[in-house]
Amino acid sequence: MSTRVRSPTSDPAPLEKKIRLDHHTIDEADISIEDLGVPGPSKKASKKSKKKQKHILPEPYSTGDVLWRDVVALLGSDVVENALQHGTEWTSPFDHREEVEVVVSTLSSNGAHMYVLPLFVNADEPPRASGDALARSPASHPPWVIVAPFALPRERIRVRVYRSSRLHSFADLVEVITPNPDLRDDSRVECRYFGKCSGCQYQMLSYDTQLGIKRDVVIKAYQNFSNLPNESIPDVLPTIASPLQYGYRTKITPHFEAAPKKARTQAESGSADFSDKPNWLKIGFNEIGRRTVLDIEECPISTPVLNAALGPIREDIIKNIWSYKKGVSLLLRDSIEHLPSDMSAIPAPEDEKHVCITNHKETVRERVDSTYFEFPGHSFFQNNNSVLVPLTSYVRDAIFPSSKLSGPTHLVDAYCGSGLFSLMLAPYFETVAGIELSAESIKSATENAVINRLPEGKCSFLAGDAANIFSTVSHFPPDKTALIIDPPRKGSDEPFIQQLVRFACSTVVYVSCNVHTQARDVGMIMDMMEREGGGRKYVLESLRGFDLFPQTAHVESVAVLRLV
Repeated sequence: MSTRVRSPTSDPAPLEKKIRLDHHTIDEADISIEDLGVPGPSKKASKKSKKKQKHILPEPYSTGDVLWRDVVALLGSDVVENALQHGTEWTSPFDHREEVEVVVSTLSSNGAHMYVLPLFVNADEPPRASGDALARSPASHPPWVIVAPFALPRERIRVRVYRSSRLHSFADLVEVITPNPDLRDDSRVECRYFGKCSGCQYQMLSYDTQLGIKRDVVIKAYQNFSNLPNESIPDVLPTIASPLQYGYRTKITPHFEAAPKKARTQAESGSADFSDKPNWLKIGFNEIGRRTVLDIEECPISTPVLNAALGPIREDIIKNIWSYKKGVSLLLRDSIEHLPSDMSAIPAPEDEKHVCITNHKETVRERVDSTYFEFPGHSFFQNNNSVLVPLTSYVRDAIFPSSKLSGPTHLVDAYCGSGLFSLMLAPYFETVAGIELSAESIKSATENAVINRLPEGKCSFLAGDAANIFSTVSHFPPDKTALIIDPPRKGSDEPFIQQLVRFACSTVVYVSCNVHTQARDVGMIMDMMEREGGGRKYVLESLRGFDLFPQTAHVESVAVLRLV
C-alpha cells in the first residue's frame, strides 16, 4: 500500500529549489533564515567551491539549533564527532533533487519536520528511535539525516533532496510507500490543501496522538536546553486539549504577489485576458518548503466567519489585481461586532454577532468567558479563543493551589499585552500590575479594565521594558506576589532574570510559545536563585503543554515555579 503525496517529478526545478550555497529559503513554519543554518555542498561540488564556502551555525536555542540536537541524538555522538574531526559534516552524500528511499525514525523536537535515515543494509531489522543503528546507511552513503514533512515514525517513504546542511538534508516527500497504520489515517484530513500548504502538519493523526507528540516536544526541550538535572524536572503533565480542533483560528494573513513584469507588460499592451483570474495569481499561504504562494480558497482551521469573508475578498483582489504595484499581506480577524450595551447583562456567546476585521487599525473585540477585550487589528492576541478559558483557569489554579491555606495577594503580569491574564485573574488579587513595552497595548489594557468595570486602582498598566519591571513594583510584598511571564519567542533575557531573582516573588508562572527558550530561562532562574538566593531556591513544580494550534506542530508551554 502506498500513499501518494505531491510529486513534481515531471516539472523543471523551480527557482526556489535550485541549490543555494549562501542562504536558506524559508516557509511560514520557519522563524528566520539564520535559524535554519546554511546548506552544504553536494558531493559533486568542486574542492575550490568547498574552500570558499562559509558555513553559518544556527543561533543557540533557535529552530536550527533544536534541529542540530536531534541530528546528533539520531546519528550518535561518536558518528558526529568523527565527521567533525574529518571535516565531512557539510559534505552531503546526496545530489540536489536526488531521490532516496528511507524509513522514518522519529519526529523532530521542533515538531515541524520528521527525521529519517537511509535504510539499513538489513532492511528486515525494525527501525527504532535511537541514533546508533539507524545512523548506519548502506555502504554507498555515510551516516546522514534526511528531514522531510508529513511522514510518521516507522513509515517507508520516498523523498527528493532539495537542500543540504550540516549532517542533514531537507527533502520533499514524494511518496509514502508503507504507511504506519497505527498512526496514519488519511481519512481524518479535512483540508484539500494538506500536504502542500505549510500551515498544518498533523491532520492525518488522531487528536490524542497529536497531544502526545506535543508532550514529547516539551520533554525533549527541558532535557536538551534547561541545563537542569533530571531530578529537578517534574514529569511533564498531559497536554491540555483545545475545545475546538478545527474552526478555531481567529486570525489569518493570506498574501499574494503583484503581477510579474511580463504579465504587466501584456496587460498594458492590451494582450492580457482580463476576464478570469490570471494563472500567476495565487492568494493564500506559503507552499511547504518553497517561497511560492499556494492558492487557498478556504482554511478549515480558521473560524467560519473568516472563511465566509475570504471568498469575497479574493474576488475583489482578482477584479482589481492590475491596480496592485506590489505584493500584499492581508489581515482577517474574527471579531465581535459590538460590545453589550449593558455589561451587567451580557448575552450568551452564541447570541453575539461576529464580523471579519480586515483593517490593521480597526478595533477587534474578543470575549473570554465573561470578560471583553478590545485591541487594534495589528496587535497581538492569542489566535485560538476556545482554549483561553482553560489556559487562564490553569494559570489561576497554579498560583492558588488547593493545598495552600493562603496565596499571593499581588500579581505582576510581565509582557501583559492587552491584559488577558491581568483582567482574567484580577478578581483573585488585591492589586494587579501589568507591564508592556508597547504603549498602544497598555492603552488597550487600561481601557479593557474600564470596559469590564474593574474597581479603580485594582489594575495598573505601565509602558516600559520588562527588564525594568521590578522597579515599578518595588512596593509589592515579594512573599505575597505572583509573577506571570508571557514573552515573545526569544524568551526573557539575563537582566530581567537577575531582577526576578533579586525580587524573589513567591510564585512564577512562565507561559511560552517557544518551549526551548522557556527551558533555557527556567534553568537560568533556578540556577541563579540557588547561587544567589541566600538559602532559598525555586522549585519547578509543574510543566504542561497547551494545544493552541491543533493540526499543527506548535505547542504552548506553562511552567510553574515555587520559591522554597
